[in-house]
Amino acid sequence: MPNIQSAKKELRKMKKRAALNKIRRDSFKDSIKKAIKAPTADAIKLAQKALDKAAKTGVIKKNTASRKLSRLMKRLAKTAK
Repeated sequence: MPNIQSAKKELRKMKKRAALNKIRRDSFKDSIKKAIKAPTADAIKLAQKALDKAAKTGVIKKNTASRKLSRLMKRLAKTAK
């Protein structure tokens, strides 16, 4: 437990940020699962939005978001045939 006032404030900030990051991480994971289960253009569009938001806020890296989206698009193309 921190003793210094600035360390206490930093701990509060870390907890708040961790909670927001968890929400964003869960959001993009859920949207990816939905897109995999039913690979439609709408589901993948929602997954793309969630991935881009997670990458923009630093929850995941930009290339990770790009890779996951690319794999979803390949899956969509495979089912469209």
